[in-house]
Amino acid sequence: MHFSPLPYLDPGSGSLIIQIVVAALLGIGVAVRASWGSIKKLFGIKPKADDDNTDDDTN
Repeated sequence: MHFSPLPYLDPGSGSLIIQIVVAALLGIGVAVRASWGSIKKLFGIKPKADDDNTDDDTN
C-alpha cells in the first residue's frame, strides 16, 4: 500500500498567500484609478458638460 501525505500549508504560508492576493487587488485598483481617463477614452465615453451657473452667488 502506497501512502501519500496530504498537502499542508502552515499558517505563515497561508498568511503570505493572503497578503499577496490583497496586495494584487489593491495594486489593480490603484492602476485602474490612475488610468481611468484613458480607459474612458478607450471606450468612447465623453465627460458630461459642467454647469457653471449653479455656483453663482448673486444676492
